[in-house]
Amino acid sequence: MSRFGNMVRGKKAPQPAPVPEVVVEELPVVEEVVVETPEIETTEYEPLPLEEMSKDELEQYGREIGIELDKRHSKGRLINEILEHLDN
Repeated sequence: MSRFGNMVRGKKAPQPAPVPEVVVEELPVVEEVVVETPEIETTEYEPLPLEEMSKDELEQYGREIGIELDKRHSKGRLINEILEHLDN
């Protein structure tokens, strides 16, 4: 039967279950630890003599650094592709 029917007959509605009390535990305090890292030494590199290299040398150098160059392009374009790859 419905709750309304129970109320008309004089029956009490069931009581909801009691809500358990929430217990909040304090977390331990963690101290901040500072780790010092050694300074990285920067090495000055001399610029590569790309202008002095031939197309064959530029193609070989490109393979060494992980790119494939097309010798059909101009020498200036090959140099630009190498420089773009080195900047990334």
